[in-house]
Amino acid sequence: MARPVTLFTGQFADLPLAQLAPLAKSWGYDGLELACWGDHFEVTKALTHPNYVQDKRALLEQHGLGCWAISNHLVGQAVADKFIDERHQGIVPPHVWGNGDPEGVRQRAAQEMMDTARAAHLFGVKQVNGFTGSPIWHLLYSFPPNNFATIEAGYREFADRWNPIMDVFDEEGIRFGLEVHPTEIAYDIVTTEKTLAAIGHRAAFGINFDPSHLHHQFVDPVLFLETFANRIYHVHVKNATRNLNGRTSILGSHLDFGDPRRGWDFRTPGRSGIEFEEIIRTLNRVGYAGPLSVEWEDSGMERAHGATEAAAFVHKLDFAPSQLAFDAAFKQK
Repeated sequence: MARPVTLFTGQFADLPLAQLAPLAKSWGYDGLELACWGDHFEVTKALTHPNYVQDKRALLEQHGLGCWAISNHLVGQAVADKFIDERHQGIVPPHVWGNGDPEGVRQRAAQEMMDTARAAHLFGVKQVNGFTGSPIWHLLYSFPPNNFATIEAGYREFADRWNPIMDVFDEEGIRFGLEVHPTEIAYDIVTTEKTLAAIGHRAAFGINFDPSHLHHQFVDPVLFLETFANRIYHVHVKNATRNLNGRTSILGSHLDFGDPRRGWDFRTPGRSGIEFEEIIRTLNRVGYAGPLSVEWEDSGMERAHGATEAAAFVHKLDFAPSQLAFDAAFKQK
């Protein structure tokens, strides 16, 4: 199908974009999904500095790279999280953190997400990906027993915080792709259904599909794609492996990624874990023609090697659907 193969730059934000762009081209990528941190895509500068977006686009074009999406996961996380703490201070820009008052952080994060849609419009992309945060993630395990009215109230709070953001996305003609993920308002099939219902199934709000976050929860990524076929707005290619040996669990054990005692971990696409062929076949069936964006996260592999290997894997993996039955040539008129 010749979908563009892109690299999500979030895991490379320590490198200036001027340094990363030629590297990504040499690694085999057609384009970049620009993270809104580091110097890769700065929302405030895009809105206030003359020629910022033109210069950014020219830098990509100089190296033969396209861009079909920008992503602001880190700020989006702060919009609806119940608890705002030092973890958020480490990931949001200083002007979003401000004095650290939790509700102030949420409000400034919401404004930054609105501005992200405006900046995307100026930059000429139609897709913004990210996280939403969650008012109810801390209630995942129902003990002490949950008051399930509180759960429903959490979905209403999410919608109250994100609907004004989506109003700006509508005004700018931009779509948002939630990366369904633990710690977000949607993390599996049931919660994604509830999230879409809570926000009124509005067209601007869809999914950045990443199978790695489903696989380690034992959620079938193909079934997820089939369930939300008309909401798949962007695709991440990232692998995950489960290491459940009787001593480990899918909860992670408060161990950092890369620790061999974890029950699951991320892997370079093409390594052990997810079988991607059925995902490609399903993307073909549901008509997804957008980028396949590698989000490289593998604590056990040097990243330039991993990014290069992943690009080659995805280029080889992708194929167009057939336009005729394989046995059509046997049929007589």
